[in-house]
Amino acid sequence: MSELVDHRLRGAWTPEGSDAAHLPAKAMRWLTERIGNPGAPAPVVPASGLSVPESSLAAAARAALSEVVGSAHVQTERAERLGRSGGLSYLDLLHRRHPGELPVPDAVVLPADPDEVQRVLDVCVRFDVAVVPFGGGTSVVGGVRAVRGDKAAVIVLDLVRLDRLVSVDPVSRIAVLQAGVRGPQAEELLAEHGFTLGHIPQSHERATIGGFAATRSAGQASSGYGRFEDMVTGVRLATPSGQWRLGVAPASAAGPDLRQLAVGSEGALGVLTEVGVRVRPVPEVRRYEGFVLDGWETASALVRRLAQAGALADVTRLSDEDETEVSLSLSGGWKTALVKRYLKARGITAPCLLILGWEAQSTREIALRRGETVRMVRAAGGRSLGRTAGESWRKGRFNGPRQRDALLDLGVCVETLETAAHWSSLDELRDAVRSALRKAFDSSVVMCHISHAYETGASLYFTLLAARSDEDPEGQWQRAKNAACEAIAGLGTISHHHAVGMDHAPYLGTEIGEIGLSVLAAAKSAVDPTGIMNPGKLLPR
Repeated sequence: MSELVDHRLRGAWTPEGSDAAHLPAKAMRWLTERIGNPGAPAPVVPASGLSVPESSLAAAARAALSEVVGSAHVQTERAERLGRSGGLSYLDLLHRRHPGELPVPDAVVLPADPDEVQRVLDVCVRFDVAVVPFGGGTSVVGGVRAVRGDKAAVIVLDLVRLDRLVSVDPVSRIAVLQAGVRGPQAEELLAEHGFTLGHIPQSHERATIGGFAATRSAGQASSGYGRFEDMVTGVRLATPSGQWRLGVAPASAAGPDLRQLAVGSEGALGVLTEVGVRVRPVPEVRRYEGFVLDGWETASALVRRLAQAGALADVTRLSDEDETEVSLSLSGGWKTALVKRYLKARGITAPCLLILGWEAQSTREIALRRGETVRMVRAAGGRSLGRTAGESWRKGRFNGPRQRDALLDLGVCVETLETAAHWSSLDELRDAVRSALRKAFDSSVVMCHISHAYETGASLYFTLLAARSDEDPEGQWQRAKNAACEAIAGLGTISHHHAVGMDHAPYLGTEIGEIGLSVLAAAKSAVDPTGIMNPGKLLPR
C-alpha cells in the first residue's frame, strides 16, 4: 500500500510512523482555558469498519481502461479506492473518525504519460464514466471528492506516474513539468539545472504541479516569486474533446488569454498533463526575521504601505493578536516567557507578529531590498525579534497539518478558510468573518493572518479552534463555514487560493454573476459536452 493511501486511511496528514507535531502539555492547558474541554477523542475507524460498495465500473469499461494503462494500473481494491475518496479538509478527515457516507470511486486509474491520459478520457466518454483528476489530493474544499454525478460510475485519475521534468530552456528560463510532479520533487529536478520554482505553499510536501495550476495556488513567498498563475507560461490539457495546448509567447494580444481559463479550471474542463513554468536561479542567500507591532490596525496599515511602496519582502506574513498568542502558547518555541516580558517592557500590549523573508543571489542584494523595508517597520513602531524568530517560522512552516492531526486526536475542531479584499474593506471583512465564526460556537479561538499582500489589497487566512461536538461534528463545522461564506459574499472573494471545489460553488454566482456562470458553463460544454469531468466542482450546477 502506498504512503499516500496509508495516511488517508488513517484520517491524517502524516503517514503511519511519522512524527506528528508535538503539543506540549502546557499548550493543551492553555487551549482548554480558551475553548473549554474538547470533545471526546474520536479514533480513526479502521478501513475494515468503513462501508465501501462494490465497484460499479462495467467490465467492458474496465477492460478498455486496462488496454490503455495496463491491468495493474486499473485498481479496484478496497484500500486503493478508499485512499482516493476525498481530500484533506476537516470534513474529509472527520469521515475517518465519525464515519458516514463516503463518496468512494469505482476504480483508480494510473496513466503513465499525457497520451495515456487522453486515451483514458476517450474511454470514459465512450462508456459515460465520470473522471476525477487527482494529484496530491490536498484539496480542502471538496475539489477531489469522488462524485459521480449522473454517471453510472466514477474513476479517480491519479497522475502520480506523470512525474518527469520534460524540458528546461535556460535562456528563456522556462521549464516544462508533468502534472504529477510534487513540490519537493520539482525543486530537486530544477535544482539540477540551477533553477527554482520558488512556489512553496503549506501543502508543498504533497501537492503537485498540476494541482497548483488547477487551483490558482499561492505560495508563501508569492510577494517575491508571484502566485502560481503568474509563473505559468503554457499548458497541455487532455479534454474529452481532444488535446489542447496553450502558450506560445511571454505576452499576447491574440484575444483573451485562454491559459488563464485552463489555470484554475479545477479539473472541470480537462486534465492538465504538462505545465510550462517560469523559473529563477536558486537563491544563494536567504534571510528570515521576525518583528512585532502593537495592534492589528497599525500592523496591517504597515503592510499596506510596504506593498504600495514596492517594499514587500518575498515572504510577508502578518499574524493578528490571537494568532500571535497561539503561536507563543502552542508552539513551545522562542522561549515564550522571555518574549512576553520583552514585549511588555517595550509597551506592546497587543502584539502582532510580522515575518519577513528575503531570498536573493547575494547579501548585498538582500541588504539593498531589506533596508527600506526595515526602516518602514521601525517607523511604525515595530520591534525586532531577530533572525531566530524568522528561522523558527521557516523551519516550522509545514507544521500546521501535523498539529491539526494532533488536535483532531484530542477532540478539537480545527479548520481554516481564506479570502481576500481591497485594503479599504479588509478590516470590515476580517471583523465579519471573525464574528460569524465566533457566533457559531459557544467558545472558540479565531486566528487570522495576512498571507499575501498586493498594492490594492491582501488576503486573510483564518484558523478556528473549538471544542468538537460529540453529537454532530460535521454539522457543527458546516454551519460555521456557511456563516463565514455568507459573511464573505459581497465583501471579498470566496477563495484567494484554496479554489472553489464543491464547498464554495454555491457562492460563485455572487462573485462572477449569472453571465460569468454562463461563460464557464459554455466553456465546459465546448470541451466536455457529456459532462464527465469532475462533476459537482467549480460550477454550482
